[in-house]
Amino acid sequence: MSYKMDQAAILGGNPDWIQSYIDDKEKQKKLYKRTLIIVVLSQIFGGAGLAAGITVGALLAQDMLGSNSYAGVPTALFTLGSAGAALAVGRLSQHFGRRAGLAAGFLTGGIGAIGVILSAVTSNIILLFASLLIYGAGSATNLQARYAGTDLANPTQRAKAISIAMVSTTFGAVAGPNLVEPMGEFALFIGVPALAGPFILAATAFVLAGLVLLVFLCPDPLVVADAIAARQRTDKSNVSGAGSDLFADNKRGIAVAATLMVTTQMVMVAIMTMTPVHIGHYGHGLREVGIIIGIHVAAMYLPSLVTGILVDKLGRNIMAIASGVTLLAAGGLAAFAPAESIFYLTIALALLGLGWNIGLISGTAMLVDATTASTRAKTQGSVDVLVALSGATGGVLSGIVVAHSSFTTLSLAGGIFALLLIPSVMWFNRTDK
Repeated sequence: MSYKMDQAAILGGNPDWIQSYIDDKEKQKKLYKRTLIIVVLSQIFGGAGLAAGITVGALLAQDMLGSNSYAGVPTALFTLGSAGAALAVGRLSQHFGRRAGLAAGFLTGGIGAIGVILSAVTSNIILLFASLLIYGAGSATNLQARYAGTDLANPTQRAKAISIAMVSTTFGAVAGPNLVEPMGEFALFIGVPALAGPFILAATAFVLAGLVLLVFLCPDPLVVADAIAARQRTDKSNVSGAGSDLFADNKRGIAVAATLMVTTQMVMVAIMTMTPVHIGHYGHGLREVGIIIGIHVAAMYLPSLVTGILVDKLGRNIMAIASGVTLLAAGGLAAFAPAESIFYLTIALALLGLGWNIGLISGTAMLVDATTASTRAKTQGSVDVLVALSGATGGVLSGIVVAHSSFTTLSLAGGIFALLLIPSVMWFNRTDK
């Protein structure tokens, strides 16, 4: 039965299993906690899958194309692919529930990773580009899974629920870059180019993440949340005679959230993409690349539990401004630190990950606050399209800027651009009053 059919059932009388959740708040709490556990498990696998493209995507393109000018293309492609996937996963989730949408996205990402491996074996550039687009579905799904934990959360729990989903990604995402060298050796052992090794891990991880959600995410939290919201709309309309405006989306809030997430994504992807190429110019190998990207990815996800609490306690706007300041510090340090210094670049990349973390959790909480259950998944998917496209733009521009100028210019420009979050957030909130 499709989600649309479930909505029709809600209007004409709920199935017993949905009605039991509407009537029993204790069951709602138990389902909320169970959903978080399942999301955590899927995110562990999903994190390992997305780390492959981040770590060696640029190096693989550089090796196959023989030019630094195209080193940002892989990141651009799988972020562009994630844009289309974000829209598809959002629509699937709105019609059929989170389980169907998220499982389909992860399984598609696994197919894309297999295609990347085959392209490396056959030295087929067209297959590489096409596969990277498909691989982006895993990245989009990994991000959208954070929404599943918020479906049954109350407003004071939302940022914390997002953070729990994100922090679980740390385990796989940090392990992924640090397995670059072993996976490269394994790839060579089975006759596959070393740089394709991490995509073997990605294929396995994405498929496992999809299967976890497909098998265990039932009852579906979004279906239950929409049923509960439908009952609340009916009850309040009967009592007060109020129309549906009380339950309409806050378009201003959606715009603020989208601006925050788009900006942080573009800055993070641009600087991160060219860091492996930059340190490679100074004689550092895959081991150093794995370490620095591993720390960067850890900073993207590990602080989430603290960040989520702060977003709920201090407010979305204050933390959004903190994101801009942190990204400025990251860009400035990457730009002015000694070029050959792994130590300072590692700190810069850690700050870059932290700024992204703060921005994403703040923006996601804003977006959930601004939407209703009946449109939430579709709107989330649409906003994540913009986030993915901003990442694709950052990936493309990063290679061009470095090829025609320097990594220093790229880093400094990214930091200054992130600082624009402050007037943007303040302006949006002033005009909303």
